[in-house]
Amino acid sequence: MGAGGRPPGGPAPGPAAGDSAAAPVPPGAGGRRRIPYARALTRLLPALLLAVGACFDCLAPTDVTAAPLLTAAPLVAAPLLSRRATALTGAAAVAVVLAVHLGTGAVRRVEAFTELVTVATVAVLAVLINLLVRRGHERLASAHEIAEAAQRAVLPEPAGRIGGLDVAACYEAAQADAFIGGDLYAVQDTPYGVRLVVGDVRGKGMGAVAAVAVVLGAFREAAEQEATLEGVAGRLERALAREDARRGGPDACEDFTTAVLAEIPHDRAVVRIVNRGHPPPLLLHADGTVRPLLAAEPALPLGLEDLGVRPGRAEETRFPAGATLLLHTDGLSEARDERGRFYDPEQRLAGRAFRDPHALLDTLAAEVRRHTGDGLSDDMALLAVRRS
Repeated sequence: MGAGGRPPGGPAPGPAAGDSAAAPVPPGAGGRRRIPYARALTRLLPALLLAVGACFDCLAPTDVTAAPLLTAAPLVAAPLLSRRATALTGAAAVAVVLAVHLGTGAVRRVEAFTELVTVATVAVLAVLINLLVRRGHERLASAHEIAEAAQRAVLPEPAGRIGGLDVAACYEAAQADAFIGGDLYAVQDTPYGVRLVVGDVRGKGMGAVAAVAVVLGAFREAAEQEATLEGVAGRLERALAREDARRGGPDACEDFTTAVLAEIPHDRAVVRIVNRGHPPPLLLHADGTVRPLLAAEPALPLGLEDLGVRPGRAEETRFPAGATLLLHTDGLSEARDERGRFYDPEQRLAGRAFRDPHALLDTLAAEVRRHTGDGLSDDMALLAVRRS
């Protein structure tokens, strides 16, 4: 879902480094390219075991047997090949044993009969193992399809162009094979302009996913109805409070969500920002200048209104043509390499130009993967909007 994205590494490239048609190739891409060859060789292993076993049985003394190699062939085929190929491998192993003993005249010996029965039994077991493996793969594929459908429902990919703005989004889950976590984003064209939100829910697991659904649902409704960004933030605050009250429990009062809300009016070249305890957005100008949009008055995250601190106020900044607004979660700014050094998007993006928001997010995601060695410690959500 969304544009791809990943990691850092090395000094910031020169001005047009990110403007190429394709995103930088992450280290190890060559290794991933070699994987199909490794798989192909692995799939040939059962046939190789059969061939070696047959030759060994033909050339070795009659009291030496290659039965271990011949029984291994169908067992190796079971998780790698189709059911038919596994059955054929088992049948071939049985045929090799029978042919060798017929050729040597030892077919009537007890040892030969025992070897034949052993290989045949293993061949049948291999077919059963193959059946179980295939069923497991089918269940896993079904679970992945359900997870992808849930992701599209909870966190749909925004259209590439909304309200005259070019838009791109990317979600990178830290947990292997995960599709969605506690990070969120949304873009909506409203009577007040294009409104955006990027947030990070405290915690992990299904509780965080439920909070993401609450925040996004409240945002979609409030963005259409509230005249100010402060009003939208207030609606999100109340939605989270209702969710906490519904769930109850000792940890409910500790739940909160950091978020940045943005509003880009249709008729003015400005952007309004409300920051609720979230990493500041970055404004990338066409000349390569990068400026963080720091909040003049820091505010607490959503869900902590009861502490009595004044909520965040909308701050307006010029948003000229050709500039790109980048909103992100701390999965980007807190991505560390093996030495514990953070990835600094402001420094890494300075002096660079990008073809469009998708190219920007592709480059960021690829660099973060490199910087962390494909080991994100936290989910990362990226949302980029460019004024044409």
